[in-house]
Parts: sequence; structure tokens; C-alpha cells
Amino acid sequence: MALRHFLTLKDLSKKELLQIIERAIALKTEHKKGNIYEPLKNRVLALIFEKSSTRTRVSFESGMAQFGGSSLFLSPRDTQLGRGEPIEDSAKVLSRMVDAVTIRTFEHEKLVRFAEHSSVPVINALTDDYHPCQLLADMQTYHEYRGSIEGKKVVWVGDGNNMCNSFINAASLLNFNLVIASPEGYDPSAELLKENADCTSIERDPVKAVNDADLVVTDVWASMGQEEEQAHRAKVFSPYQVSPALMAHAKPDALFMHCLPAHRGEEISEDMLEHSSSVVWDEAENRLHAQKALLEFLLCNA
Repeated sequence: MALRHFLTLKDLSKKELLQIIERAIALKTEHKKGNIYEPLKNRVLALIFEKSSTRTRVSFESGMAQFGGSSLFLSPRDTQLGRGEPIEDSAKVLSRMVDAVTIRTFEHEKLVRFAEHSSVPVINALTDDYHPCQLLADMQTYHEYRGSIEGKKVVWVGDGNNMCNSFINAASLLNFNLVIASPEGYDPSAELLKENADCTSIERDPVKAVNDADLVVTDVWASMGQEEEQAHRAKVFSPYQVSPALMAHAKPDALFMHCLPAHRGEEISEDMLEHSSSVVWDEAENRLHAQKALLEFLLCNA
């Protein structure tokens, strides 16, 4: 298989995405049994993180360790993409020393430029525009609980952010209906909405949006870099809080997801993470297994 990068979900075909989801479930099963599997022995993953992280960093580092490889974490103090050295030069040098590079940064364009000059796979660990690794875990989690998501109604409640953009890509690939409940002025990418009008729609009223939903998803109201807007956003988004009362309008067996960290009392009610519909803890754990499946796919021609 030729060099592949994972910058958005659209870097995969539908068949490949489903293959990774199914493989993640199988790897999770083997891990729970205590079976040792080390396909990446002596391989090194570089983690370049310009944004802070808990789940993403831990899941990638743990995944590489469980696969017999190692990881090298580079914080903003260790490398400055495009500032201390041109992105193109960093990509050419680092990709001669490691087997894959995972980047968590602000501008998506930085990631694209790095990948264009890298001789090893580059993985998007989150940019301002997309968070595809989280979607791998989310789709795995839904599959574990309910089977195929094809034809289902998924509702995104809240800011049309990078997670929302990635859900649009997922809807296109996996053929589900995505309804986005965002306040006026906070919609996701207009270009993405236009390109995916066949599977994506906007509904301002969150109650109407959630009606008969199979899956309800939300995220924080102010993402990293938007902290100064927190107070204003709290007022604008207050009608969009996900709570048991809102979930009552969804299907009785609907699931609730949140990529975490969650702000209880803001985008979710105080008790929402413990609600019977919530699968957020499995969703968080599945970051590990989904990313292991992705690494195997990119590095082992699986």
C-alpha cells in the first residue's frame, strides 16, 4: 500500500472506515483477554502537540506501547511548527527518524503542509477544522451498542466546530442522517454543508432536532482558543444544553456521546454523563482501540 495519511475521515473509503472499526473491536477483545500482539515492535510514533491533550496523548502513547513500539512526545516547547523552522523542513527531517507522526495543532493548513513533505504517515490528532480520530472511536462505540449506523438519525447539538465537521464527513461515508442543532451564527463549515446537503440538515430548535434520534452528540461550547468568548457563548448556547429532558424526545434506545472533557452544568446537565443513554466512558476508552487499528492500517498495510 502506498503512503497514506489520515488528515480527515475522507482519507478513507467507506470500506476502509468499516474495516478499521471492526478491527478496533477485535483488538479491544484481544486486549481484554490479555493477549500480547506487537506488530509495531521497534517502530516510533512522534507526537507533536501544540494543543493540550489528555485522552488523545494517553491513547496514542498507550497504543504504541501495547503494540510493542514507542512514542516521542514533542510539546510546544520542543518544536514550533512553522516558527522555529519551516514546516516543510521539519516534516522532511522528522519523517526520516520516525515511522509515523501525529499532530495536534490549530490551523488545519499546517497539518496539510507537513503531510505534503512527510515520507511517513501523518495523523490528525485534532485541528481547528477536524477531529477524525474521535470519530473513529464514536463510530466504533455506536457499532458495539447498536450495530450499523447506516440510515440512522444522528443529532449534533451545539457549536458547529471541528467535531461537527467530522460528523458531517462520517455521515457522508456511512450513510446516516445528520441533523445539526446550532444557534444562528455558529453553524459548521458552509462548504461542507453544501457538499453534504443530501445527508446533513440544520434545525435551530434542539427539541425538534432530537425528536426520534438514534444518537445525540455534543461538545463544549467554547473550544481551545475560544476561552475569551466563554461568557458570551454560555448565553447563546444555553437553550442547547443536553439533559435527560432533551433526551426524552429521542428514541427510547438512543445513545448519548460527548468527546470529553465535559463541562457539567453547561453543554450538559449535571447528571447527563450518568444517564442511562450515556456511553461516554466506553467512547473515551475506544480512542485507544480505534487508534491502534488506525496505526496498524497505516503502518502494517493491514
